[in-house]
Amino acid sequence: MVSYTVGVVLFALGIAITIALHEFGHLLAARSCGMRVRRYFIGFGPTLWSFHKGETEYGLKAIPLGGFCDIAGMTSVDPITEEERPQAMMYKPWYQRVFVLLGGVLMNLILGMLTLYLVAATAGLPNPDPDLSARVGEVREGPAATAGVRPGDTIRAIDGQPMSTFTDVRDYVQQRPGEDITLSIEREQQPQSVTVHVDTRTVEGTELGVIGVVNAPIEDLYLSYGPVEAVPATLHYAGEMLHATGQGVASLPGKLPGVARSIFGAEREMDSPMSVVGASLVGGELVQRSQWSIFAMMLASLNFFLALFNLLPIVPLDGGHIAIVFYEKLRDAIRRLRGLAPAGPANYAAIMPLIVAMWALLMGIGVLMIAADVVNPVRLFG
Repeated sequence: MVSYTVGVVLFALGIAITIALHEFGHLLAARSCGMRVRRYFIGFGPTLWSFHKGETEYGLKAIPLGGFCDIAGMTSVDPITEEERPQAMMYKPWYQRVFVLLGGVLMNLILGMLTLYLVAATAGLPNPDPDLSARVGEVREGPAATAGVRPGDTIRAIDGQPMSTFTDVRDYVQQRPGEDITLSIEREQQPQSVTVHVDTRTVEGTELGVIGVVNAPIEDLYLSYGPVEAVPATLHYAGEMLHATGQGVASLPGKLPGVARSIFGAEREMDSPMSVVGASLVGGELVQRSQWSIFAMMLASLNFFLALFNLLPIVPLDGGHIAIVFYEKLRDAIRRLRGLAPAGPANYAAIMPLIVAMWALLMGIGVLMIAADVVNPVRLFG
């Protein structure tokens, strides 16, 4: 069994590689469009090591919490030399600039889907349509056993109300301590009806109903695929993950107060946003329990999150720079209608206070989540 610490280190390494490849996506796109890449670094702060190859300096910096790809003339406040001018990003066609800005996002999407494909073709992906019906796996001594409920029965309804899952059954029963309920069950494809008297159990001062049944394990929870079948399965599951990730990005602002409260002792929600620190700790838990497929799917999810988060129309994120490119395009179209020449690159100096404020906000959110992950981390296994 691999240790928890090794798992943490492996996931942190996976994050570092993800960030490095995101920036490498920008580099490849810039090179393909004839732009000059001055520097390609992983990390921030003091330089630990670097080397030059061609016109680009490659290297590592002391703080491994990001990276950057320095493209000559990315904005109007970026000084360029006469030598760099023909290769400056701001003087390239708008569609090339957008392509370069999307380079990291596209790389993350490719990495996420490639990771999911490898999982699909080896361990398998979650079944998109599992049988979640309320099938009884175990009947303990109690009301249900007395009434004749057996393992293998499927509870279809209670008191005439449909029960789609075992969670529905649990919630309905818990609210009816001491009452008689009628279970509509299916046994060997034959419908039956039994009356059960709900026992009462007190949990933390609250009376809950119980009948003594345990749900059966969900069959075919994961499906394995061959190399060809894994392609559509990967695309389908990637679509679901991207949808869920988009919802997560949209809900992020609303979850930050809960993250802040958790620093001071409040319960940390399981779906709480995490920093790279928290994600690495969860990765350690998964590796410790040999949950390698879930570990890999978390890395895929991280790539999808980085892709969608970077598309937010906020400078300094990629999406913010893309929004400015489209602003320039719209502005110049209006100027043409007025018989005026294009106005050139947008004046980044005018919005520099906003850019600095957004940087400070993003850094503050990062510090908040790191603090919560250190003080009160999310735990998958208690």
